Amino acid sequence: MEDTGATRGANSAVRGTERDEEWLVRAAESASRDAGGVSVALLGDYLPMLADAATLGQFPERSEIDAVRRQGRNAAEQGVAVGRGVDLYLSAARHVWGELPTVVRERDRTAVRAAAEAVLQVVDDAVAAFAEGHAEAGREMIRREETVRRELIEDLLRGGAHLSDLVERAEPFGLDLTRAHQVALAQPGERLSSIAAATTSLERVVLDRFGDRDVLVATKEGWVVIIALADATGAPPVSGSLGTTGDLGKIVYGELSRLRQGRPWRVAVGRAHPGAYGIARSYEEAREGLTMATRMQIARPIVETRDLLTYRVLARDQPALVDLVHSVLNPLHQARGGAQPLVDTLAAYFDCGCVATTTATSLHLSVRAVTYRLDRVKSLTGFDALDPEHRFTLHAAVLGAKLLGWPDRPLPAASAPVSS
Repeated sequence: MEDTGATRGANSAVRGTERDEEWLVRAAESASRDAGGVSVALLGDYLPMLADAATLGQFPERSEIDAVRRQGRNAAEQGVAVGRGVDLYLSAARHVWGELPTVVRERDRTAVRAAAEAVLQVVDDAVAAFAEGHAEAGREMIRREETVRRELIEDLLRGGAHLSDLVERAEPFGLDLTRAHQVALAQPGERLSSIAAATTSLERVVLDRFGDRDVLVATKEGWVVIIALADATGAPPVSGSLGTTGDLGKIVYGELSRLRQGRPWRVAVGRAHPGAYGIARSYEEAREGLTMATRMQIARPIVETRDLLTYRVLARDQPALVDLVHSVLNPLHQARGGAQPLVDTLAAYFDCGCVATTTATSLHLSVRAVTYRLDRVKSLTGFDALDPEHRFTLHAAVLGAKLLGWPDRPLPAASAPVSS
């Protein structure tokens, strides 16, 4: 009956028992020492394979090589580097050849050559299989970790998972959810086919700066997401604090600005909040910051929550905001060029500190053209941008127009006042 791999392994064990196997044990122990103490268990049936090759000239079977591949997977799962595993196998082969019984050494030259060829074939096939198995297991572990990591980040940012479950899942990633964290979001100025390079580069810098605990870097909806411990970033770990958000935004923006692709980057930073659900709150603030900065055409590359307080107040009561924009700015539609040029002039005028010459420079107009437009606003709306009492109303209305996308988009009909 034809031998199977299992039968052959059993026969090898019997032959090994019949001959003195002390030399194989010595070879295994020496190889383990050479490889820095890697367990001899990772050799599996490799030593009997070498012995069969050296003493009988037998080449390895597929089942035996598959067994070595499984040992490579075991090594990866145990955290043994592939280099140390390969060292173990190569050292074992060297010691087995050196420890060959005298009877083998006394064979004729042809027999010794055949034995050497068989041993080299075993070594070559086994090392390749071990490395392949190690790589396969490594890729699977990375995929599993990425999946677990992605699901954890999604739940942290959403804040919808059970607290005890979040705490347990976050612990392997070094997150202590009893402490205060903050979230930064980075948005590329141009659409990228992949932001993996940006994430990898940023993760290296963030980990170097803030340590490898309580830090996560990931991607979401085309953004780079950074979760960091408030104590490390210098942000006040007090919920509701309107002080600075620390160094996180500057570090993230500085690193991303060095990359060739994605510029100009915009970074929004949420405030630090304690607890597991504090991460979700900080994320929502950062997300609102990106959305608001784009809508309001804010030029600053780093947007903090305190920069958006006025806009948040205006946006909180949309019916009142619609009423303000409609009542104050709607008459500008009567202008020859429509409302947009006059609204743009008002926005630039307020952004430039209400200085006509600076406004003219920013709009590439003459000072006379700017003053004419401001006079036109006064005549159409009754509000004078030069009058301190009127200026606040006009400014609030212009900010509201930006929030609502007016006059490019019509005001929400349901909330707009009914014209007589």
